Amino acid sequence: MYGHVARQPIFDKNLNIFGYELLFRDGALTFPTDVSGDTATSELLSNTFLTSDIYTYTGIKKAFVNFTRNHLVNRIPLLFPREITVVEILEDVSPEPDVVDACQEIAQKGFTIALDDFVYRPEIKPLIALCDIVKIDFRSTSPERISAYFNLLSRDKKRMLAEKVETYEEFKRGRDMGFQFFQGYFFARPEVIQGRTLSTPEIHLLRLMAAVHGKELDFDQIEDQIKRDITVSYKLLRYINSAYFRRLQEITEIKQAILLLGEVGIRRFISLMAMSKLAKGKPQELANLSAIRARFCERLGSQAELKDSAGELFTLGLFSLIDAIMDDTMESILQKLPLAKNIKKALLGQGGPLGEVLTLAIAYERGGWQDLSALCARVGIPEEALPPLYRETIEWGQVLTAP
Repeated sequence: MYGHVARQPIFDKNLNIFGYELLFRDGALTFPTDVSGDTATSELLSNTFLTSDIYTYTGIKKAFVNFTRNHLVNRIPLLFPREITVVEILEDVSPEPDVVDACQEIAQKGFTIALDDFVYRPEIKPLIALCDIVKIDFRSTSPERISAYFNLLSRDKKRMLAEKVETYEEFKRGRDMGFQFFQGYFFARPEVIQGRTLSTPEIHLLRLMAAVHGKELDFDQIEDQIKRDITVSYKLLRYINSAYFRRLQEITEIKQAILLLGEVGIRRFISLMAMSKLAKGKPQELANLSAIRARFCERLGSQAELKDSAGELFTLGLFSLIDAIMDDTMESILQKLPLAKNIKKALLGQGGPLGEVLTLAIAYERGGWQDLSALCARVGIPEEALPPLYRETIEWGQVLTAP
């Protein structure tokens, strides 16, 4: 058995990560509707997506999870870790007495409750009273109605979350209106596209990332460069000693870490550190997503018999958000980079085998389940291979991108 799950970041008004909404294949977790007793609880804990997986996907950040009416009345949220779980009540859940009773118990046990796709109706007042966060579809709700909702909810100190925020202009407008949280893909798009001029250090970092995948590496020179930067040195040692590598003995020397990572590993590490520096001043999640997408593209390629293109796929994923990081068009940036033609073609959305892998990776990370079967068929990868690959990628990313 396997289940598809992705995640969408939720930011605070300072563009720090507040949590992630977990996106499941059918929109919410699938549970039996007659859950009761220790046997059913044990079955749920062993066979479904629960505590250990939630921490894998969100770390210590909040995990927003959609729960249906049946989930609520059967107290399924109580199986989750209350310190990070946000119980999202779907908009089609009617506030019948058994639902309200369940939500009261869930709230009393210390869980955060959110109302999804909020549209005010008098009958949902009992749920409004119990919730902490109200999610409003920013694109389908008029400014006048949003203002009315603020007036209605502000006296009860409800926190407001704008979802489906797709541009920086929308984010700024929502922040000015008083929203505390924001969800959508605005952060992965350029803030301004007006042909900004890249600085010399930025051009150097871009070329370093592109060149490091095509040159013979001088390990002594790399060691010297890493030792000059205490932050990079710390991250390298933390990375090589992480549980991901399962080392029996702690690695304490930079040179030893470099040799253990090997040529391929150190190329990636240097590229990721350079990307992180380029992304300063942008949401940290943008650099994190670049790293995770790079690894996911690489792992997808290994399943699609593109092992020989692993390095190219990693580079492709890493550069796939460079327009948002640099606030410029992809076309303009690629003119300055010595990347291979097939990578440039894929980054410009012009197809090819690498482009198909990138399209699949983006669709999966965004929960685009409706296109999944067709994309897997085009790439030549079994659909059931994706969940463990994505989970492994997230675990790798948690180690590499931790502050």
